[in-house]
Amino acid sequence: MANILGIIAEYNPFHNGHSYHIKKAKELAKADYIVVIMTGNFTQRGNTSIINKWEKAKIALENEVDMVIELPTVYATSSAENFASGAIKIFKELGFITHISFGMEEKSLEELNNIAEVLVKEPRNYAISLKTELEKGVSYPKAREQALVKYFNDKKYEEIINQPNNILAIEYLKAMRIYKLDAKTIGIKREKVDYNSKSVVDEYASATAIRHLLLSNNFEKISKTVPKSTMRVLTENVKNDTRVLDLTEFEKMIVYKIRLMSIKEIYNIPDVTEGLENAIKTAASKTNNILELIELVKSKRYTQTRIQRILVYILLGITKKDIEMSKKVFPYIRILGVTKNGKKLLSYIKSKNIISSVKSFEEINVNRNYKRMLEIDKIATDIYTIAYKNNSKSNLDYTNRLIVI
Repeated sequence: MANILGIIAEYNPFHNGHSYHIKKAKELAKADYIVVIMTGNFTQRGNTSIINKWEKAKIALENEVDMVIELPTVYATSSAENFASGAIKIFKELGFITHISFGMEEKSLEELNNIAEVLVKEPRNYAISLKTELEKGVSYPKAREQALVKYFNDKKYEEIINQPNNILAIEYLKAMRIYKLDAKTIGIKREKVDYNSKSVVDEYASATAIRHLLLSNNFEKISKTVPKSTMRVLTENVKNDTRVLDLTEFEKMIVYKIRLMSIKEIYNIPDVTEGLENAIKTAASKTNNILELIELVKSKRYTQTRIQRILVYILLGITKKDIEMSKKVFPYIRILGVTKNGKKLLSYIKSKNIISSVKSFEEINVNRNYKRMLEIDKIATDIYTIAYKNNSKSNLDYTNRLIVI
């Protein structure tokens, strides 16, 4: 039987660190194929992808990946828990993944597995501590962190659960237990640069740093940190004015939508709780600048990332009902691209809910949940291309074909 490695990624943009991860994980898994589940035009931390999902997919396929599957937008823009659950459910539906690999800040998976086990089983001591912390009025992530530190009686867990890659890694391990995904896990320690670092170290830089360098068109530095395929696409997007650097590209649209919305409609947006709808409405009445709006709303309980994610939900029209639906169902498998080698995997897929053509899928599928999920994907693409300075077209989900290289 073939070894098939699964990776979950954003590739915003694809850089040398991603290439290192793929090569190292492929070696450790002795993988015959690599399947990547990738976010589309909007990201998990409440931002935009700087290039569109088809361009990201093509770059991945040019860098040892055999198949790219889009993580539906309703999951891709969710909290870490639902983000990870959506991706793991897709791997479960594929039915052939033998290994899962992800980045982490730790040297081994031991502590991350310990945390995942507690979060799944929720032993009584942990549950009591979590409730106590939440009653203090802190955010859920902070309450969970403090409850875990108390449960393990070890301060090292405080630092472990605070690291961005560790947070997602724990959620992947947790989801694998919940959905009984029988695959070996390979954690790859992040080297040289941190997730949010803006430094360039040797040939490595974080995606955050590269996006920052793009603001000043510093291609000399960027070229040292990304493969040639990424460099080519980034250069083309700058030349064509089709890069979408961040959420500020849509700030007037977002403020416009908030000003039109009622308090009840804002309350029905995911992650909006305990009067936050009033703060958002008030902030939007005072400014049309998204950074100022975020500053007016964020607090100890509501982080900047959470506020940005709420603003993405507002922009795309995603509601609490949509998130609840996504938690109850297994997503479809939307393939953005394959290599000639990867085409062999198509015959291995056990699920019947495969999308290689949106139009064909819509003609034969009457599942109400899938229709809504796909509608959100199409909206995300149509809104995303509004930020293009040139060649801003809609309906790309219909006109862009399956990539085969």
